[in-house]
Amino acid sequence: MSRVLVTGGAGFVGAHLVERLLLDGHEVICLDNFETGTRTALLHLREHPFLEIWRHDVRHPLPCQVDLIFHLACPASPAYYQQHPVLTLETCMLGTQHVLQLARDAKARVLLASTSEVYGDPLNHPQQESDWGHVNPIGPRSSYDEGKRAAEALARAYWQAHRVDVRIARLFNCYGPGMRPNDGRVISNLMVQALKGDALTLHGSGTHTRSFCYIKDVVEALVRLMQLDSVDADGLPAWVDPVNLGNPDEISILELAHRILAITGSPSVIQHLPSAVDDPKKRCPDISRAMTLLDWCPTVSLNEGLGWTRDWFRAQTMPQNVPPVYVDQEFKLYQQPTAPAARVAQDSSNPG
Repeated sequence: MSRVLVTGGAGFVGAHLVERLLLDGHEVICLDNFETGTRTALLHLREHPFLEIWRHDVRHPLPCQVDLIFHLACPASPAYYQQHPVLTLETCMLGTQHVLQLARDAKARVLLASTSEVYGDPLNHPQQESDWGHVNPIGPRSSYDEGKRAAEALARAYWQAHRVDVRIARLFNCYGPGMRPNDGRVISNLMVQALKGDALTLHGSGTHTRSFCYIKDVVEALVRLMQLDSVDADGLPAWVDPVNLGNPDEISILELAHRILAITGSPSVIQHLPSAVDDPKKRCPDISRAMTLLDWCPTVSLNEGLGWTRDWFRAQTMPQNVPPVYVDQEFKLYQQPTAPAARVAQDSSNPG
């Protein structure tokens, strides 16, 4: 058993990762400030004896002793980070610095969840970890894009200066049960619109492409990357360079919309809106490095994953007139247990 800290543990990826770590027998601290994570994401685990839930903002120092740190804390919704660019940048930079300081002092291993957005509107296709990226440093997406690039630079600097054991996972689009209905991600947006019978809204012609990886595959890859201990031919840790984690099956957004219409049986029509500023035209990972290092590749097809995601959304109480930004709003993600709530630890000196 290890004592594991998951920052952003109440977010979409974080909640699935917390559940997996508990199933693996670890003692887990779920840390979140609940700006974009939801307090209800872990209700089904609230009586677990090895789970602690802390309300804390990673922009403040982290006072705890742990063995492993999965650093996921950061707004990932374009609707949110474009309206809160300073908070997003501070979370990426100050938050990552505090996590790395904790890892250095506690001699803990840390995994930084970065993003495919570091590639920007890529010049090479598919994207390899060696690509430097093509990013607008002052565009509407820059708080997230450049924030994550700065976080990666900090992680590498702590390895070089302090030999902090840090790995970098570049996550491409992931999806599945547990997504918030209004989180601004394309699959949740289109799925909710289809199930409600509303028009499916696409920015631009829909010819821009993405690749989507089911959440259970993503979590498996994160766990394997954290466990990696091998060295390369030069005697350096194999994990010292970033690793792309995603599904290499590429699909246009227009085709995705048609698949969602078919899988939901929705009568909705497709509505084209003006193109979003700095929206990448192509996005698809080269996962050769992950396949070699982690013996990993996605196992869930898009149609299969979309079906499970549809079933999950259908089981939820769909909110009406969902606003584009979800700060301080809670939606029911799991069935409410009848047992009393577990203890929630709070750090009152640094409220989230």
